[in-house]
Amino acid sequence: MSEVQYFRAANGLTLESGKQLRNFNVAYHTYGKLNAKQDNVIWVCHALTANADVFSWWTGLFGKKELFNPEEHYIVCANVIGSHYGTTNPLSINPATGNPYYLSFPEYTIRDMVKAHQLLASHLGVTSIKVLIGGSLGGQQALEWSIMANKTIENLILLACNAAHSPWGIAFNESQRLAISTDRSFYAQQKDGGSKGLKVARSIALLSYRTYEAYGATQLESSDEKTTDFRASSYQNYQGEKLLKRFNAYSYWYLTKAMDSHNIGRGRQSITKVLSEIQANTLVIGIENDVLFPTTEQEFIAKHIPGAQYKLVNSAYGHDGFLIETQALTGLISNFLKESASKKIIKLIQTA
Repeated sequence: MSEVQYFRAANGLTLESGKQLRNFNVAYHTYGKLNAKQDNVIWVCHALTANADVFSWWTGLFGKKELFNPEEHYIVCANVIGSHYGTTNPLSINPATGNPYYLSFPEYTIRDMVKAHQLLASHLGVTSIKVLIGGSLGGQQALEWSIMANKTIENLILLACNAAHSPWGIAFNESQRLAISTDRSFYAQQKDGGSKGLKVARSIALLSYRTYEAYGATQLESSDEKTTDFRASSYQNYQGEKLLKRFNAYSYWYLTKAMDSHNIGRGRQSITKVLSEIQANTLVIGIENDVLFPTTEQEFIAKHIPGAQYKLVNSAYGHDGFLIETQALTGLISNFLKESASKKIIKLIQTA
């Protein structure tokens, strides 16, 4: 079992805004060993409230007997800036005050997340990545990384993400932040501040993660006589309470802001131009009925990355399908990597 490890950046981290995080730490997990050729690195970028222990939340795709296993691969998953799980975040101590940052934590972007993980990669001796993979917020990171360090990524796998966060997605995130801000305790400078608001925010988020069909299949009443205490109501409350036990409102607030910042065209020529310059072998996967990241967004990415493949996964679960439909994903990703390896061999023969 992999244990969480910590990397401390000697010079802190300078953010895209110009602000600096001193005493900057990254929490991460590794599985397996880096081989002599250093060509077996699988780097995972996690989603919004996930942690660095990818074996605990992407089972069926990552594990001892799964497609990505520690016997063959050196798997790295690092926790993002601002998250609750060990990387420097709003509950970390601000060296300037000796107290937690709370709402004085600087806003950061997807590019800042990537920059932090690139520092970790250097620390680990990782100079090239065989497979860079991520879904949702993780897909946004993986896409940015493939642009910021174009020649170091061999295979890029993007699931249920976009090239720039949409007005629709930003509106969902703002609605969640509005819910958090109505909880007065959010401004009280305490570790459990905003908990009631966070519970409501999670309830809102779930409606974007799942579908009408999914709720109909799992939360439908067995009796026609009920007038209250519905299963769907209990489910929303349960999921809200579940998040409260493992996360905090301040991290959630800043992470949703970082997601809103995602736009690969910012400061560059254009989104399509940037996509056209990606050199990695790319597989883009959309999830059927994804309300939050509609498949048109993945189709757009695949259309503009040279040679990219686009695949659709059928799922009644909507956005959460990228975490649930692991059997289908294993088949698609396995075939993609076999094709990529074949192309690499042919290219080597042609250039020999």
